[in-house]
Amino acid sequence: MTQREIFFVANEVNELGGVGRWQAQMARLFVERGHRVRIIGIAPPELAMDLGDDPPFETLTLYDRRPPGRRRPRVPFGRFDPSLRRREADMHAAAERLSRLFLAAPSGAVIIVTQVWAMEWVALADTAGHPVIGMSHESFGASRRSSRFARVQRYYQDVDRLLVLTQEDADLWVAQGLNNVGFMPNPLPVTPGAPSPRTEKVVASIGRLSHAKGVDLLLDVWAEAAPRQPGWILRIYGAGEHESLLRQQCTELGLDDSVEWAGQTGDVTAALGRSSVFVQSSRGEGFPLVLLEAMACGVPCAAFDCSPGVREIVSDGEDGLLARHGNTAELARQLVRLMSDENLRDTMGDKARQNVRRFAPDVITRRWEELFDFLER
Repeated sequence: MTQREIFFVANEVNELGGVGRWQAQMARLFVERGHRVRIIGIAPPELAMDLGDDPPFETLTLYDRRPPGRRRPRVPFGRFDPSLRRREADMHAAAERLSRLFLAAPSGAVIIVTQVWAMEWVALADTAGHPVIGMSHESFGASRRSSRFARVQRYYQDVDRLLVLTQEDADLWVAQGLNNVGFMPNPLPVTPGAPSPRTEKVVASIGRLSHAKGVDLLLDVWAEAAPRQPGWILRIYGAGEHESLLRQQCTELGLDDSVEWAGQTGDVTAALGRSSVFVQSSRGEGFPLVLLEAMACGVPCAAFDCSPGVREIVSDGEDGLLARHGNTAELARQLVRLMSDENLRDTMGDKARQNVRRFAPDVITRRWEELFDFLER
């Protein structure tokens, strides 16, 4: 195995969320395989994730604060708008720092750009001699609904490989004219020694309290499901900008007696070990780590079929249950099926724990190393 220097270039070094967790995990997995890893962030995160006291990889952030976004020049300055000229100068200075790091790296180094915003700086840097892998950690549909769609087409068209999360998403990008697309699933974040006993009447939700995660939809789901299964609790783990609005919605729906707000957790495995069902109500996902974690803990999942990544992870009717995207009544019925049937929970939970092993860290890490070898040839 060739030992390499691997650069991750991301929006942030330690962003709180799925991309940040994936990045830190992959960095540790590569270090364990003998590679040297550096994570370079463009700007400090708004909400930071704790990387521990002594992470085994180096980190660097290019800006002290988040740089302003691109905008049209102000009239009457046009392209001579002083604020735009300052931004361009700052971008080139930051890109020059990247160039120096890349040029100092030995032969065989690899540059992995985890988000397309960060690619704007890498595109200005000198990457000569090193393969560049661009990534999109969201579904094709989610990109299509955002400004990132045009940026992926612009900034990733000439990278050595654009990696998305599923074959289905890769095919959709190929249909847009990109001929450098592959796919790479996320690795299993945890491998717990024992499954959840599934003895507590608890449905768990874990994720940021934001619009994208659909906790408002989940409360509507719970308003339908809870009266049909008295004694069950919905335990919501997470924090975020919508917490006060969601708590108000919970009260207005009369759910305060059956909903627990557990706050942000640093131990997802322990939270899942105290649960018998996991529910995900996101409006959009890429390849959700928490679904992998729930399945690894033997906790059967009910989720909206909101992206190819979700249906790649969960086999509907075999190791979990899916509902049509946004259909709260259908998700409520799927939840009730799991809540009301202990045998179904055990059967699906055991099957989930078995099936999710196809995303084991060593399996995914070897796929990455095979890609590095291929791009070096």
